[in-house]
Amino acid sequence: MSAEATVLVVDDTPTKRYILSSWLRRAGHRVIEARGGEEALRTLAAQRVDLVVLDVRLPDIPGHEVCERIKADPATASIPVVQVSANAITVADRAEGLERGADAYLAEPIEPAEFSATVEAMLRYYRARWRAELMAERLAGLAQVTLAINEAETFDELLTVAVEGAANLLGRFCGTLAMLPDGRTRRYRVRPGEQAVALHAAPSLLDRLSGLVQRESSRAHVFTLHAQEWRRLMPDVQISGDSTGVLCRTKNSRVPIYLGVEADPPLDTDEVNLLRLLAQELALAVSALRAYAEEHAIALTLQRSLLPTRIPDVPGLQVAMRYQPAVDNIEVGGDFYEVLPIEGRVLVAVGDVEGHSLHAATVMAEVRHAMRASFIGQVDLRASLDLLNQMMRRYHPRMTATLCLLLIDPATGEVEVANAGHIPPLFAGPGCAYHHLGNLLLGALPETYTVDRLKLPPGGTMLLFTDGLVEDRDIPLDESLERARRLAETVEDDLEEFAERMLGAFGSREDDVALVAIRREA
Repeated sequence: MSAEATVLVVDDTPTKRYILSSWLRRAGHRVIEARGGEEALRTLAAQRVDLVVLDVRLPDIPGHEVCERIKADPATASIPVVQVSANAITVADRAEGLERGADAYLAEPIEPAEFSATVEAMLRYYRARWRAELMAERLAGLAQVTLAINEAETFDELLTVAVEGAANLLGRFCGTLAMLPDGRTRRYRVRPGEQAVALHAAPSLLDRLSGLVQRESSRAHVFTLHAQEWRRLMPDVQISGDSTGVLCRTKNSRVPIYLGVEADPPLDTDEVNLLRLLAQELALAVSALRAYAEEHAIALTLQRSLLPTRIPDVPGLQVAMRYQPAVDNIEVGGDFYEVLPIEGRVLVAVGDVEGHSLHAATVMAEVRHAMRASFIGQVDLRASLDLLNQMMRRYHPRMTATLCLLLIDPATGEVEVANAGHIPPLFAGPGCAYHHLGNLLLGALPETYTVDRLKLPPGGTMLLFTDGLVEDRDIPLDESLERARRLAETVEDDLEEFAERMLGAFGSREDDVALVAIRREA
């Protein structure tokens, strides 16, 4: 005999309702009675019913039409309907009933054994179908949550998506615990259909949870805790009964994550497996995002360690420098800048070694230090670029770099410009314009580099930047260069504000950006 079910008996004859209901109650089922079709439909809309026993001849709506309406409603379409009749008993009647949606058709007189066997068969089918549909719905939901987890870009977004997804999939109060890269333990909790609440938790909480489970070869541990056990761990926890959760780690040396739900009623096997899958997916995503954050921090630290740490004090010249790493790249780039006082003048350099890798960063460091060394014995922009070109072609024959050099005399405003394939310097302010293109980039071919001589008037501003500021996949470079030129037509009194506006106008970039703004004091 199957487990207790809720059966709706629809018949306008009290004696017949009583007989059918008594057979069902004797089999251990809960019975709801309805005298007509309208009452039956209202009952189905108001509460869950596992099976309907429906008379064909009803006083208000014909039984066939009631059956069709039950099957047409997505909320009740899967409920099995057993039609019974003392009048419509021919083969044609039974065929019509089945064609119009009935799952079984019994003609009176009905034997109790036949009726009970038919009900049990329909309930087995209904429950198997309900479980299959529920699992299909949950698997579809799991796929959506997994996709959202993999798309999350921050730890807050990742943990929020996971805990809300688990709560909605399982229809239970849910909570999660995870340690962030900065060492803080974060706790998220949510009820189905609501928004997650983020809270701080004790740093030792995950370690104490780990101590409650046996260390096994499996890295996902499913266990149940009573409410009093949770209160000993977290006095402010909002749990009144048991909770079932998964403590999961990707490596034994890694701090685990915890994902759990209330266990009233207890989780069935499918729900436990679903919770374990979600916890494992969350653990993998947290581990990947933590590794990404750590590698990005290392790359950024290395990149900044290869750049000047401060702006030198240059009388008669204001300098603003910016470096912005690529938003989605954890590898080190080859962008660099330099501001170097030389015998009463100032060398300003901005360059870019191709690629994003540790090798690109080491080549960038070589170029920068070789450039500095080239000005020790003599100050000759042409000779310096020629030396750097030879160095690149000899020691890094498969790599190239761009470099623009400005040698400025703050007292007279005289400027020497030498450019090896870099974006030309931009004269900012009214009438803003780029200087003309220079020579070939470093490392390509032998080249005779030229030096142009310009005049920077008192109060005049020049701007140098790498291509990361203006290169976009979907926008032609000329358009972005023109946009930068228009933005530079206005120069703030505060040069730092000008540099910040120029950098911020293009938003987050796919490539590193180095930018230097220079103003000759009036």
